[in-house]
Amino acid sequence: MKQTGPSISRIGLEKNGLSNLKAAHWNHPAASLYHFAVERNEGEIAKNGPLVVKTGQHTGRSAQDKFVVRDDLTENTVWWENNKPMTSEQFDALFDSMAAYLQGREVFVQDLYGGADLDHRLPVRVITEYAWHSLFIQNLLIEPKAEDLAEFDPQFTIIDAPGFQADPEKHGCRSETVIAVDFARKLVLIGGTSYAGEMKKSVFTILNFLLPPKHIMPMHCSVNVGRDGDAAIFFGLSGTGKTTLSADPNRTLIGDDEHGWSENGVFNFEGGCYAKMIRLSEEAEPEIYATTKRFGTVLENVVMNPETRELDLDDATLAENSRGAYPLSFIPNASETGRAWHPKNIIMLTADAFGVLPPIAKLTPSQAMYHFLSGYTAKVAGTEKGLGTEPQATFSTCFGAPFMPRHPSEYGNLLRDLIATHNVDCWLVNTGWTGGAFGIGSRMPIKATRALLTAALDGSLSNADMRADPNFGFMVPTQLDGVDSQILDPRQTWNDPAAYDAQAQKLVGMFIENFQIFEGHVDPDVKAAAPNAA
Repeated sequence: MKQTGPSISRIGLEKNGLSNLKAAHWNHPAASLYHFAVERNEGEIAKNGPLVVKTGQHTGRSAQDKFVVRDDLTENTVWWENNKPMTSEQFDALFDSMAAYLQGREVFVQDLYGGADLDHRLPVRVITEYAWHSLFIQNLLIEPKAEDLAEFDPQFTIIDAPGFQADPEKHGCRSETVIAVDFARKLVLIGGTSYAGEMKKSVFTILNFLLPPKHIMPMHCSVNVGRDGDAAIFFGLSGTGKTTLSADPNRTLIGDDEHGWSENGVFNFEGGCYAKMIRLSEEAEPEIYATTKRFGTVLENVVMNPETRELDLDDATLAENSRGAYPLSFIPNASETGRAWHPKNIIMLTADAFGVLPPIAKLTPSQAMYHFLSGYTAKVAGTEKGLGTEPQATFSTCFGAPFMPRHPSEYGNLLRDLIATHNVDCWLVNTGWTGGAFGIGSRMPIKATRALLTAALDGSLSNADMRADPNFGFMVPTQLDGVDSQILDPRQTWNDPAAYDAQAQKLVGMFIENFQIFEGHVDPDVKAAAPNAA
């Protein structure tokens, strides 16, 4: 077998059960991977240097094709209501078939770390069929130093072969696409999809399984830190403003998506960003926009003019979910270490399209666990098929249910313990609607949101006069300099207060119904943090 690359591991691919390969290309840098990708017709170079690729039919995650091996290790540790099982025998057959598929082919290998905490980082080997996938994961994870690569010993391996097609009858999966995790074998197999995000989220799933027993909290969140070392965590589902609000010129960005919280503080799981590109504007997101003009950025499903090589970020012909993958170092205000001390504040973001929640509220530790387990936001009517004319409540527990192998209560209890240990202030921020539901009210003014958020992060909001919200019980500030006091009380912003009361009770009912699945797993104080049904 031919082997190339600046750092060929002393621990070869035989450890991973692969043999009779045509070639293995080890730890190549971006320039080499560009060469391979273009030579193999995997992608094209756009104006100013980014690598543009197409992922074909899969332009997002294949959530229904993800499986976890059910065995002695996982039987009582995995949340099976949320994870699809596969037998060890089916996984073994899947691996044998994938290994046979790769015989006679070239593969690209990256030895990388998941996690910036030096005590808890996970050495991960990623073996890919495509060169551009190798560049993608090099951007997204953390590259070891040259001296670390010489002794690199992978503790988990991901094999990604988009050209391989699974056999549902033989491999116990749903379709020709499969993402299968075997925690005992410390192996992830991805086949039948070119969407590179599957690799990124597989690492997140692994860390979500491995870290909680070590009393380390894995989190689907962004993190930034102030000049005094005061870190803030931002939880939030897509569309709530997690990336926008954590990008603060007065604070250093630790990371925008996945983090851990250990005895050493908070740390990024990644070394890069995977940002949405569709309709990205230079005015609204100048730092992210600048990455589309950088050598080393990988652009998925972004439309490019074949003659001028210019990009059209507004064109959704290939995908609404067009993406860009780039190193965190491409963002000017990003942390060089990916680490910060324990947080002073936790922000839970929601885009409440029902117009019920206040722009900001302070949560007790019990309320924080309740809202963390709820993971609430609301989708706006008309943005997706089947939503009808009214907003639709969305509850994704822990703000990341698809990546949670363990029961949500494990993550919730761990978060509550860490909040109590480090005396963290917790806030619920509504970036959604005020003055009525979507279609009647208006979007929460970003200026007001930023002013309230700044006051929360600098500590001044903790000393403000507060009122108890009659529906949800959390404390809401009654005034803040520079913010219209009326907006702080959502009921006052509605033309019809009785209509607000009815809408509020409707949302309260949704919360209570959703939380029923957790009631047997939480302490009485968390149950008592539920909103008040009239």
